[in-house]
Amino acid sequence: MSSKSPRDFIQQALLYSHPTDTPLASSSKSSHCGKKGQKLGEIDRTARFSEQLSQLCMNSDYSDVTFVVEGKKLFAHRVILAARSDYFRALLYGGGFVESQQNEINVQVPYKAFEALLQYIYSGVLSLNKMETIEILDVLGLANQYGFLELEDAISSYLHEILSIENACSILDSARLFGLNSLIDVCYTFMDRNATNILKDESFKNISQESLCGLLSRDSFFAPEVSIYKAVAGWYKHNQSNVEIQKVLDLVRLPLMDLQHLLNVVRPSGILSSDVILDAIAVQQAKEYLNYRGSLIPDENLATTAYGARAICGKDAEFLIDGDTKNYDMDRGYASHIIDDTYDCLMVELGNVHLLNHLKLLLWDRDIRSYSYYVEVSVNKETWKRVVDHTEYHCRSWQFLYFNDLPVKFIKIVGTHNSVNRVFHCVTLEAYYSRNCPTLVNGIVAPNKNIATLDKSAVVLEGVSRTRHALLNGDVKSYDWDSGYTCHQLGSGAITIQLGQPYYLSSCRILLWDCDDRTYSFFIESSIDQKNWDVIVDKRNSKLKSWQHMTFAPRPIVYIRIVGTFNSVNEIFHIVHFETPSQDPKFLRQLSKEKEQQEAGIEIQVQGSVQQQQNQQANGGHNPNN
Repeated sequence: MSSKSPRDFIQQALLYSHPTDTPLASSSKSSHCGKKGQKLGEIDRTARFSEQLSQLCMNSDYSDVTFVVEGKKLFAHRVILAARSDYFRALLYGGGFVESQQNEINVQVPYKAFEALLQYIYSGVLSLNKMETIEILDVLGLANQYGFLELEDAISSYLHEILSIENACSILDSARLFGLNSLIDVCYTFMDRNATNILKDESFKNISQESLCGLLSRDSFFAPEVSIYKAVAGWYKHNQSNVEIQKVLDLVRLPLMDLQHLLNVVRPSGILSSDVILDAIAVQQAKEYLNYRGSLIPDENLATTAYGARAICGKDAEFLIDGDTKNYDMDRGYASHIIDDTYDCLMVELGNVHLLNHLKLLLWDRDIRSYSYYVEVSVNKETWKRVVDHTEYHCRSWQFLYFNDLPVKFIKIVGTHNSVNRVFHCVTLEAYYSRNCPTLVNGIVAPNKNIATLDKSAVVLEGVSRTRHALLNGDVKSYDWDSGYTCHQLGSGAITIQLGQPYYLSSCRILLWDCDDRTYSFFIESSIDQKNWDVIVDKRNSKLKSWQHMTFAPRPIVYIRIVGTFNSVNEIFHIVHFETPSQDPKFLRQLSKEKEQQEAGIEIQVQGSVQQQQNQQANGGHNPNN
């Protein structure tokens, strides 16, 4: 080993530069000619320097530290390691570690992985495609241990691309060990979609208990429960000396197996007691909505023939899933059922059991009629769960429906009201698992974006305008003395809006016509059925102009009626724009601030709870404040 100092090494390394390298450009004209793409006055020999520096990797020349790994020596240079890693800087240069005084350092890591890491440190290059998966995972562990974050990210991305049935379990274990959340999610998603094959593969026997529990707890790990049980039994046989099998078995959903599997597969295995099997049978007999598993396909309409869906109940029910949302009229293009018939409904069977949380319905809307209805879902067509109940509300056109994640095989729509006749008409059904669901309050959507728009099926029922829905078209610029507003005569009528469906609301904003300096007074009412009205905003004693932001007690709303009571110039009340919830910038900033404070409060509360538990453990489990 050379006794030269790091300074000597750096000087010597600089001598490796090729003698033909171009000198610094001068101000003379002859220096203005450079290589293509190279800036004038700038030398870039990065590739050459990297190549020369990599020649020092594991080279005894100028080495001042040796790592002993699995009995083999690997030569290195402290200054390079310290420049590339905070970990090595602390280890090798005055970090209080004994290694800073040693010329030979024993390292308890895999040899091939450490060798590959040194190559990366010296060259910035690592050929993962020439390595076995186990070696890549070892390098990932070293990158995590030594703080090479860019390398860790790069390896994670590569593992994402090479995920397979054979390596998914080992990659998941490593991702969990090193806290690589994005890679964990990718692994789980891959395993969800290949559940049956994952369970059959030999690598499943080597998955860690923690990863296995995480996998089995997922509703989207979609495989026959008997297959899951058999795989868990095989895993236990392979690992029984060092696992807590009960924690794993608690995540196997025995009630999802049929009686024959419980008696002929589970019982003979001897892993579970007869009482546990009897409890599972009792749950089956209760006819409740079980904790089913389902296929997870985000943001795709699963109620299509392409996904194997079929319409099984209702007159002309095939229109529900044909995908045509344009070509329908009074005579064709929709499914229907008689409202008065107790057993009549519209029903669609999906091609598989899917996890759902979002439905879209297009109610027939070629006139201004309203409907009421409810939606139920099932896996077995016997036990039903109501996910949407709009029987007390008037609804029209497109319905944007959300509910908690549920496994679904059958979707049943039952109409309970039509404002024109006794037939329920529906043009389209779409079924999704959405990754972006709004807040729900008692099953009613509580939006944060304006839903008083044509796209969300809102309409103006009452009010005078040159353009019927000018109030809802979002145009707050193009209005004048003759157009761009909606109005009504003071003391006669009102401006009435119907939303497409019930929404849980607590704010609104209007733009009063303001082409001159006039002022207005008004009040606003809301209703869910156009019969019973509540005053939610009262500005009869105020003289207002232009933009008005208003809040009120939260409530479900379908109809909004704005009644003008005063105009300082004439007897007409004019509005340019209406929106709910309010999109006032100051209001939105305040909501965002309150949300951040609430989340921070929850985090502080959780941290306090953890600290309290730690204090109790430190005091023998007793609270010192008691």
